[in-house]
Amino acid sequence: MAVPADPRPRLLIMAWSTLRSDARVLRQIRLFSSRYAVTTLGYGEAPDGVVEHLRLPDEVVHWHKDRRLLVLRRFEAAYRSAPVTLEAAELLAGQRRFVVVLADDIDTLPLALDLAPTGGVHADLHEYHPRQNEESRRWRTFVAPYYRWLVRRYGPLADSVTTVGEGIAREYRLRFGLRAGVVVNAPQFVDLDPRPVEGGAPLRLVHSGNAQRHRLDVILEAMELVTRPMTLDLYLMPNDPAYLEQLRERYAGSASVQIHPPVAPHELPATLNAHDVGVYVLPPVSFNHLWALPNKIFDFVQGRLALVVGPSPEMSALVRRHGLGLVSADFTAQALAATLDSLDAEQVAGFKAAADEAAHELSAEQQVRGWERAVDTLAARVNG
Repeated sequence: MAVPADPRPRLLIMAWSTLRSDARVLRQIRLFSSRYAVTTLGYGEAPDGVVEHLRLPDEVVHWHKDRRLLVLRRFEAAYRSAPVTLEAAELLAGQRRFVVVLADDIDTLPLALDLAPTGGVHADLHEYHPRQNEESRRWRTFVAPYYRWLVRRYGPLADSVTTVGEGIAREYRLRFGLRAGVVVNAPQFVDLDPRPVEGGAPLRLVHSGNAQRHRLDVILEAMELVTRPMTLDLYLMPNDPAYLEQLRERYAGSASVQIHPPVAPHELPATLNAHDVGVYVLPPVSFNHLWALPNKIFDFVQGRLALVVGPSPEMSALVRRHGLGLVSADFTAQALAATLDSLDAEQVAGFKAAADEAAHELSAEQQVRGWERAVDTLAARVNG
């Protein structure tokens, strides 16, 4: 007996990432998989909830381009001849037509447009690509012009666009005329209560994320400068194994700094909840670092923590708007240590209560409505 065709509109979600560990893409899949027949195209095993997964070969490196073509500014040829473009096009050959394609990051957008979905293409730009790695002179010279071309050539052809923060949306509008909505990197709401702050006990600081020098050195140096009793727990991804091993050796006998394995995203809020203060200072070595508003800030909120952040515009604005914590005077370890030393138990308890108050608003359930409106509007073109 033939299996009836899926009556739901066909939605393709494309990303050059390992989808099962890409939190932003997983939120898109979770949002749409009940109402759309979702096909995914990306690296790794099939994510839960999809009807079909087109898997890119692990050995295909998504950022590989023909250097000669980049130097000659033959950008269209560089894109079309890239190994990931060729592999993706082959996987998509013969696919039935999609109603909507959701293209994650500018790299997938030309292929999404090639598919000519009946409703249209929505582009979700996770970063400001033309300045993504501008701290590297080599990248600025050879790769940045390619990404400026990619955004200028294909960005305006998307039917709708979103990005991760107001500052990045503003830059896309000013430089390229793209009108982008904002969907921040907020996780699902978690029903937790703030843990009481123990008066007289050391403040329990916490940070989770990648083991990267420029993201941790300021925090670790500040721990050597604070004068009040504090502990710091680090839950780190092994993206730089050599650096992570250095940290393990350095703090093997430490009573104040503990290195832990990473925690699965769905378990992270409960793990964070055992602490008092989420800490993050990101020196602005590039445009994207300056305007970052990362997952971990929202993870801290779902963990019902007080927050201490550097003066990055997006992070500091969020912290001040919701009364979630304190902002250091600058990006130095000295300024961070002074801010941490100024905290007392009563303040921290108040900031935790503010996080609890803001947790619903700063959750994926609220924030993903920008994607929902965009994709549903495109799908409605077909049946409307």
